[in-house]
Amino acid sequence: MDWYDLVRGLHILAVIAWMAGLLYLPRLFIYHIQNKDKPVVTDVFRVMERKLIRLIMNPAMIVAWVFGLTLIYLRFSSHWTGLLSAWIIVKLLGVFAMTGYHHFLASSFKKLEKGEDIGTERFWRITNELPFVLAIIMVLSVTLEYGAR
Repeated sequence: MDWYDLVRGLHILAVIAWMAGLLYLPRLFIYHIQNKDKPVVTDVFRVMERKLIRLIMNPAMIVAWVFGLTLIYLRFSSHWTGLLSAWIIVKLLGVFAMTGYHHFLASSFKKLEKGEDIGTERFWRITNELPFVLAIIMVLSVTLEYGAR
């Protein structure tokens, strides 16, 4: 069995789940903000947001990281200098940015739970595009492996 391909497939599945959460949570924030004067409605959104973070996003992020680090080990353990290729540096910078965004969303949810302001609908509509832009950059860096040849 080729462990690299199995780990890569599992990594991709974890990233898909993680991305789904990163793209959906800001939408929930928008609906939450739109209905801020309706506690019955915002209570429902609060439950949805909490479950999305705790049951999907956090586990998916952890699994994506574990399989991603495993891929790095499987691919580069015999020649660690390969980690200096432009494509892997771009990919890793994207992963760190995506992880930071994840934590930003989680902290925004904590503020929202406390009744604090987390920004406008417009802010979240714009911010919602960030994970997809990062995904484009990371996927292209990996598929093209710029600087690896």
